[in-house]
Amino acid sequence: MRDVIVFSGSAHEPLARRICRHLGVPLSGADIKRFSNDCLQAQLLANCRQRDVYIVQPLVPPTQDHLVELLMMIDAARGASAAQITAVIPHYAYARSDKKDASRISLGGRLVADMLVTAGVNRVLTMALHAPQVHGFFSVPVDHLTAIGALADHFRERDLSDCVVVSPDLGNAKQATLFARLLGLPVAAGSKQRLADDKVVIDAIVGDVAGKRAIVIDDEIATGGSIIELLDKLTEAGCPDAAVACTHGLFAGRAVERLTNHPMITEVVTTDTVPRPDDFPGLKVRSVSRLFAEAIARIHVGESVSSLFDGVDPAHASPQRQLPLYDGYEGFDMLEVLDDPRTARGAPGSSGGRIGPANGHEQHSSGQAVENPAEVVP
Repeated sequence: MRDVIVFSGSAHEPLARRICRHLGVPLSGADIKRFSNDCLQAQLLANCRQRDVYIVQPLVPPTQDHLVELLMMIDAARGASAAQITAVIPHYAYARSDKKDASRISLGGRLVADMLVTAGVNRVLTMALHAPQVHGFFSVPVDHLTAIGALADHFRERDLSDCVVVSPDLGNAKQATLFARLLGLPVAAGSKQRLADDKVVIDAIVGDVAGKRAIVIDDEIATGGSIIELLDKLTEAGCPDAAVACTHGLFAGRAVERLTNHPMITEVVTTDTVPRPDDFPGLKVRSVSRLFAEAIARIHVGESVSSLFDGVDPAHASPQRQLPLYDGYEGFDMLEVLDDPRTARGAPGSSGGRIGPANGHEQHSSGQAVENPAEVVP
C-alpha cells in the first residue's frame, strides 16, 4: 500500500497538523520562498515517489498567494513522481464565482478548477462549497464534505424547545432544512437581495419566528453584512435573540466588530476550515480535522467517503462509521486553544507513513524522535 504524505501550504498549517495527528503520520516539510521580484517558489522536503500525496491549503486571504502556492506544490509533487495528488481545500473561495450573472463576467470557480487540474491534481477534497454545481467545474473526482453534523452537535445537548433554524437567504434554505432536521426544529429563511459584495437587503422573513430563539446557519461569513441585516429583520419579527453558526468563518473587514457588538447575538460558532481571527476571543470553534482525516484514510484505502454520513441523513450527519484512526488526539473537537508550539511539522526529510502510528513517535525538526504530539498536548 502506498505511503501517505501530507504537506501544508502557509494558509492554515495548524489544521494540517491536527489532521496528521488523527492520521498518526508526520506533517512533511515544505519550503515556500518569495524572490525579490515577488515570484513564489515551492519545494517539497520529503520523498514523494509513488506516494499518496495530500496538500492542505484553504484559499483564504491573501487568496491569490495561497492559490499560487497550492499550484506550485501540486506541480512539485507531480514532478517528484507522486502516485496520486489530492488537493485538500477546506475552503474553496472561488466557489462563489459560479455563474454568469452579468455581461462579460469571468467564471472564477471553473477557471481555478482548470488550473488545479492542469497543475497535476488527481482529486480534490473540500468542504461546504458555496454552490453544489461547482462539482461540475472539475474534471477530476471531488469529495465534498459537510460540517452540518459537527455544528449540530454543538447545539444538540441544549433545550431547543423554543428555537427555530434560520437561513439568511432562500439559496441556503436546503442546508438549513437539513440542519434543522438533525435538531428536530422548524426552519425559516430570509428573502435576500445582494446589491454589492458587502451590501445586502433582506425584505422579509419566510416562516414563523415570533417569540422563538433563532439559530442562524450559513456556509460562510465574510463581512457579516447578511447576518446583521437578517438579525435586524428577526428583531422586527419578534425574535428575542440568536446564535450564529457557519462553516467558514472568514470574518473580514468589520465583521468581528459587527458581530461582537450586536445585542441580539448570544454566541458565534464556526469550524477550523480557516484560521480563527486573533481579535475574536468569544468565538467558539468546532474542529473538522478528524472528519478530513477520516476522508483521507478512506480515499487512501479505497473506501467510500459518502458512507461517513450514514445515519440521520444520507448526506448530512455526524460521522457514523469510522476507520481505525489514531485517537490519541480525541477530546479536541471543540477548540479553545488551537495549537501548541511543541507540535511543529515533521523534519525536512520526513517521508510520511502509513495511516496510524507505527511506533508512537514523530520526527521533529530537531531530527530527534519524541513522543507523539497528541500525547504531550496539555
